[in-house]
Amino acid sequence: MSPENVQEEAQYEDQCGRMFTGTYAELALESQSGVVAFKFGGTSLLGAKRMLHAAGLVKSAAQTARVVVVVSAMKGVTDQLLALAKLVDSGNLADAKRKADALLRAHSDVLAELQLDELDHQRVWNDLRLLGRDLLHEVSAPPRVSSEALHDSLASFGERFSARLFAAALDACDVPSAPVASSEFVLTCDTFRDAKPDLAETRERGRDVLQPLLESGLVPVVTGFVGATRDGRVTTLGRNSSDYSGAIIAHVVNADELVIWTDVDGVFTANPNESREARLLHQLSYEEAHALAAAGAKVLHEDVLPLAAESEMVVWVRNTFNPEFRGTRIGPAMNRMAQENLQRGDA
Repeated sequence: MSPENVQEEAQYEDQCGRMFTGTYAELALESQSGVVAFKFGGTSLLGAKRMLHAAGLVKSAAQTARVVVVVSAMKGVTDQLLALAKLVDSGNLADAKRKADALLRAHSDVLAELQLDELDHQRVWNDLRLLGRDLLHEVSAPPRVSSEALHDSLASFGERFSARLFAAALDACDVPSAPVASSEFVLTCDTFRDAKPDLAETRERGRDVLQPLLESGLVPVVTGFVGATRDGRVTTLGRNSSDYSGAIIAHVVNADELVIWTDVDGVFTANPNESREARLLHQLSYEEAHALAAAGAKVLHEDVLPLAAESEMVVWVRNTFNPEFRGTRIGPAMNRMAQENLQRGDA
């Protein structure tokens, strides 16, 4: 993929109103189950305007399909939480508490900018305040767990804050939603910082949690990156694993399509900022995408493609800030007419 290619804020100031202008309705014709999964990266969720813009994309898709959303922490937040974990490890609890307070204030500021009505604002603020209280509690005393376990517990707060705020952004756009902690059903081993999920049990547990929400017309907003051991200890799937989280959640709900919303137009043959010959790849098979990744290209998390191929799930890599552009399709072969439509849509 190319580096960040984020367009100016002015191009999506209309917030919830920016739609796919028909693009997603065409893509959804591939879907057989009527369920699609959206995964938003941290750049796509950095601040209220971007959250509202992303919520507008969900609103558009929800007109023709049932949608489940997987969210990363806001850009930069995970790094701050990891720095906070180092402070706790070193015994610098006073600085850790100050930084924890600052993180809560930063997310509170985003909530204020969402401009919810008073009752909704208070409801969401109560949830954020409780999360902030839990975060402060974890950094206020010497840890009673291993450094690795503390690392994952603290790192999970970014996604937990983000899910609550993005659900609020959806509500502001008149899209009924519910925040969901993936630690409720993503069962992992206890290898902290790089936990491996038990996909079979995760799927069984996850359907019990997510299917009733989808059937009732709600959009579940699920925390990426995070799981839990069988005895309830929070784990993470490793840095940059939120794409994999998206694939896991899509697998749980039998989604035929997973859209990875990021800050680039799709998958390129090389970094276009470094090579004039770099070109965007409109369509890739699972094998082609895997070969690119093996050759060092930054395509997707290494575990996304095997999971997608298992169920022949189509994976799209698309630009949150250029949503009319179709991006890169990774999946089974398309028929000739569908290929021609894909190429025309990218014009």
